[in-house]
Amino acid sequence: MDTLSIPASAPVVVGPQNPNQYSDTETYSKNILGPVWFTMKNLRVAGTAGDPVPPVHVAPKQSPYIIASDEVFSLSVDIEFNHSPLSSLLMCLGTVMNIDFAFEGLGAKANELDLAVSDVTQKDKYTYTLTYTSTPRNAGMDAGLYKIAAVATIGPANHPCSQFVLGYGYITEVLLQVYQ
Repeated sequence: MDTLSIPASAPVVVGPQNPNQYSDTETYSKNILGPVWFTMKNLRVAGTAGDPVPPVHVAPKQSPYIIASDEVFSLSVDIEFNHSPLSSLLMCLGTVMNIDFAFEGLGAKANELDLAVSDVTQKDKYTYTLTYTSTPRNAGMDAGLYKIAAVATIGPANHPCSQFVLGYGYITEVLLQVYQ
C-alpha cells in the first residue's frame, strides 16, 4: 500500500470552497444589480451682492459669506450616485431627493431654522445639485452668525412599488453671517 507523506513544514492552502453544485447546467448570481450609494459634497452658501463702489468699500472683494437681510443668497449641495444597474433603475424610476438645510444660530440673537429643497432623479443622470434660494428675511433668519448643515433623505421613488427611504447623508461646517 502506497502512502503519501507531507512534511510538517509544507504550507497548507485554505481558501474559499466552491458551493455545492446540484446539476451540470447550474448558473446563478447573488449580485445581479450591484450596490447603490451616493456621495454628498460641496455644501456651499453665497450671497449675490456685487462689490461695493468706492469710497465705501473696505476690501477688494465682497464676502459671499456675509450677507444683508434683504440680499438674495443661494445654498446648495451636490449629490452623486454610482453607476450600477440598480442605480440606473432608481434614477429611471424617479427617486425623490430631499435636502434639509439646518441653520444653527450661534449667539443670543441668531435663531435656528430648517429650510428644505427637493428634486427627483432622471433617467441616465447621476449627478445633481440641489439649491435653495431666498433672502434671510423671507427665510425667517434674524441677524447673527449661523452654522449650516445639510441632511439628505434619498427615496422613496415615484413608483407604487417603492415605499422606503433608501439612504441618508449628512454634511456640515459652513458659516454664514447675516446683518440688518
